[in-house]
Amino acid sequence: MMRPFMMLPLLNRLFSGKISMVALSAGLAAYERGDLPTGRRLIAIASSAAPRDAALHARAAAAASQAGDHQMTLDLLTTVLRSQPENHELQLQAAMTQFTLGDTQGAVQRCEQAIVRSTDRDPSAFLGLLVGLRLPGPSRADVLSAIHNWLRPRTYVEVGVAEGNSLLLAAPGTRAIGVDPAPMITRSLPPDTTVYAEKSDDFFANRDVRALLGGLPVELGFIDGMHLFEFALRDFMNLERLCTPDSTILFDDCIPADRRSAGRDRTTDFWTGDVWRVIPALKKYRPDLRIHTIAASPTGLCVVRGLDPASRVIAENHDAIVKEFLALDYSALEPDKTKFLNVFPNDWERIKEILR
Repeated sequence: MMRPFMMLPLLNRLFSGKISMVALSAGLAAYERGDLPTGRRLIAIASSAAPRDAALHARAAAAASQAGDHQMTLDLLTTVLRSQPENHELQLQAAMTQFTLGDTQGAVQRCEQAIVRSTDRDPSAFLGLLVGLRLPGPSRADVLSAIHNWLRPRTYVEVGVAEGNSLLLAAPGTRAIGVDPAPMITRSLPPDTTVYAEKSDDFFANRDVRALLGGLPVELGFIDGMHLFEFALRDFMNLERLCTPDSTILFDDCIPADRRSAGRDRTTDFWTGDVWRVIPALKKYRPDLRIHTIAASPTGLCVVRGLDPASRVIAENHDAIVKEFLALDYSALEPDKTKFLNVFPNDWERIKEILR
């Protein structure tokens, strides 16, 4: 037979559990009817009565979040995460709540810590949130659309079409060509837009691109194909010879989020590859170019101006350039990524200046 003093801890747990469940139910009901102050007080009682009940805290946090009580949401999630730091779903919710509360730096740090801990799982959800926090302002798609509308190029060539979302940003009156070995376009294309289901190397080697453009040069090019340095470099080389000094070439994926997603082998859904190597390569071998990498989410948009279609520097040194910059480790970015990648503010008035 259990002695009375031995029953006290059990009774306390049972009593505390009863209090926590009653307070939780009442708190949830208060949140549902829009009474946030009462809901907050009752949920706090439930939390205090059962501080180690992770399920209770997660449920309460979901209700607080739905009710818009963001500080209580974060407090509850913080309590849960003390005992469940590997719970990525709750960590992600906590980071988003911190951002909602205006604590952007705290949200960034939480994402970074979660990514470091993600050794055995895909951290893409945290990477996606992280780049949004680091690169606020209009998205890459918005900036690309604005560039089209500002420049109004007569011709546009895009390498890497996928579903065609960026290809369809070309303004009316622009002769647009897309190149992709496996396009996945399901929508109808404008009459002056054509997609060639080919590898870009084959397209530039075997097609008379100027003829396809009605005898005009490429006035705007966008490179978003294979997320590997040497492919992006060759695409630039092939596009530039079809341009004029007043043309513009853009690169996607030039601001990587972290080492893993910037790797040459894809191990995450969120993946930029090592396109970033193009920027230091061009800075070294083509100092005549004007290079600005707009800090637009998710992975930047690099603008290259001052083109020289007669230049043979890359063609004559291609293999040596590739070898040199494939040996460049990701750590080269870390001391000053902004300077290393020529990162430029995501401010449309300033962007217009670099497009003149």
